[in-house]
Amino acid sequence: MKTHPWLSLRRLFVGLCLGFVASLPAQTPKAVITPPARGLRLTLPPTVYAVPGVPMNLHFANVVLAKPEATPAFAVECGIGQTLSNRWTLTATTAQVGRHPLAIRASQASAGVPEHAQTVVHVVPPNAGKEQDIALLLVGDSLTHASAYPNEMARLLALPGNPKWRMLGTHRPASAATNVAHEGYGGWTWSRFNTLFNPERPMPGYTNSSPFVAATGPQGKPQLDVANYIAKHCGGRAPDFVTFLLGINDCFRLKADDPAALDAGITQMLQQADLLLAAFHQAAPRAELGVGLTTPGNIRDAAFVANYKQQYTRANWRAVQHRLVERQLAHFGGREAEGIFIVPTELNLDIVGGYPDNNAVHPNATGYQQIGTSFYSWLKWRLAERDRMKAAR
Repeated sequence: MKTHPWLSLRRLFVGLCLGFVASLPAQTPKAVITPPARGLRLTLPPTVYAVPGVPMNLHFANVVLAKPEATPAFAVECGIGQTLSNRWTLTATTAQVGRHPLAIRASQASAGVPEHAQTVVHVVPPNAGKEQDIALLLVGDSLTHASAYPNEMARLLALPGNPKWRMLGTHRPASAATNVAHEGYGGWTWSRFNTLFNPERPMPGYTNSSPFVAATGPQGKPQLDVANYIAKHCGGRAPDFVTFLLGINDCFRLKADDPAALDAGITQMLQQADLLLAAFHQAAPRAELGVGLTTPGNIRDAAFVANYKQQYTRANWRAVQHRLVERQLAHFGGREAEGIFIVPTELNLDIVGGYPDNNAVHPNATGYQQIGTSFYSWLKWRLAERDRMKAAR
C-alpha cells in the first residue's frame, strides 16, 4: 500500500514528539506564563459546534473570571440563537447549517474597559457521516467512569442520519448502556494513563493499572504502548476518534494565589497530555483526537464544603479551572494538522441546573447530557469534514 506524504510527516512528527516529551526534565520548568492582571478575564474557544435539533448553550459564567463580588453584564452579537440573562442558547435548524460569527462583550461598572472575545458557531449537517463506519474511544476520569455522558453520546449517535459506530474500551461499569464502553476511571490523570502499571492485576476494569501501559519494553519493563492496547483489546481495529476529558485531578490541588506554581503544575499536566496524544498518533496515525476543555465546578459553595470541608474552595477551583482552560486553548489550539482538536466541553455545562446541591465537580444527569452533547456535536463536525474530503476526491 502506498503511503501518503502527509501520513509520513505525521509519523515523523509524533516520533519526534514522543522522543522530546520523554526527554523533558522531571523538575518544574523555569519558564511559566503569568496570568493577565485584569478585572475580568474572558475566554472563548475558537469554535462552538451545534447540530440541528440538539440544544447548545454558551453559559456566561463559564467564560469569564471575575472577583467574587463582581456582577458582569454580557452582550452577544450573533446572527442565530437567543441571548438570555445567563447564557446564549441555540437549537439550530437545517436552514442554519454553516458558520456564524459570534462576539461577546463582558463589562462591569467598576472595571472600566469591557472585555471582548469572538468565536465561530459551526452548525453541522444533521446527516453528517451517515455512510461512514467509525470506532470511538473515550478516555477520562470519574466523569467518564460515571458513563452518563458516554450514554448520551450513544443515544444521540443512534438517531437517524448517523454512521455505523462502535465504542472501544475495556471498561463497562454497571451504569454504562449495553453498547457503551470506555477508559474512564475515578481519580485518574494524564500521567496515570501514561505510567500506572501493576503486573499482578493488569486486567480491564482495574484502576491500579493503565490499559495503555504494558510490559513490552526491554527486559519486560512496563511502557506506554497504545499499539499493544489496540491489538489486545480492540481486535486490531484502531479508533477513528479518541476523546479525552481530564484535568480535574491533575490540577485540583493547585493554588490560584501562587500563579507561578499554578502555571508550573499546568505545564507538567500538558507535558503528560502531549505524551499520551503522541502515543495514540504513533499507534493510530489516522485517528482524530478531541481534547475536552476541563469543565467548571458547581456554582454552590456548599457543594465544596460538603465534599472537602474548608480544604478546597469553590473560588480557588474556579480560578484554577479558568487558568487551565486558558492554557489548554493556547497549548492545543491550531494543531488540527496534527489531528488534535479542542472540544468546548466547558461552555454547554450549566453550573446551576447541571449540578446537584452536594457535589462539587460531578454533574447531575442534565449536566452529563450537556457534556455528551458537546462531544457529539464536535464529532459530527469531524464526520462532516470527512464527508467533504471524500466528495472532493
